[in-house]
Amino acid sequence: MLVALIAKDKPGALDIRKANRDAHVAYLKSSGDTIMMAGPFLDDAGDMCGSLIILNVSDMAEAEAWAANDPYKAADLFASVELKPWNKVLG
Repeated sequence: MLVALIAKDKPGALDIRKANRDAHVAYLKSSGDTIMMAGPFLDDAGDMCGSLIILNVSDMAEAEAWAANDPYKAADLFASVELKPWNKVLG
């Protein structure tokens, strides 16, 4: 199943994001086929302010476990995280 992880950073948390970005990207890369797509949301100034990650998992519990182990979660970067089942139509 595909799951969209939609996360919004806490206000003023760009430095936290930057400080933990290498660990986060390494986690993405180590996740193999679990990651279909990933990238940051950008604010009006072009700064990173959130994340969109499309996970390919067996069930929602696996998506929740993946999100719980993200280095950004450990850094307390996000104000909110949503996990939503997603259906790929194009691309």
